[in-house]
Amino acid sequence: VQLQASGGGLVQAGSSLRLSCTTSERISSYTMGWFRQAPGKEREFVAAISWSGGTTRYADSVKGRFTISRDTFKNMVHLQMNSLKPEDTAVYYCAADRWVMVAGSLNDPESADFESWGQGTQVTVSS
Repeated sequence: VQLQASGGGLVQAGSSLRLSCTTSERISSYTMGWFRQAPGKEREFVAAISWSGGTTRYADSVKGRFTISRDTFKNMVHLQMNSLKPEDTAVYYCAADRWVMVAGSLNDPESADFESWGQGTQVTVSS
């Protein structure tokens, strides 16, 4: 599946952004995830949503501020980001995989677990 992320931009701390991920095929059987990578850092998990949409998971750093959702009819996944902080600055990537489990693991999903990736969208939060 091909993915394309959009919605990034330059905002002030405390602002909100909504990222979207458009897919090339139906995503009803895919776990969808968002990752981010800041300059000089490794790509890190942000959020994931199960194929059914019934289970979500968030990195501790974004819990309570970010919300992942999916629109199966439009084959899109969104990441609503509120109360943005300068440390949220990164390139954000959407990812898809048929086999990643959102729940049932002590550890967050890793980037290596996902087979398909979008090109990324830049989010910059100024203080």
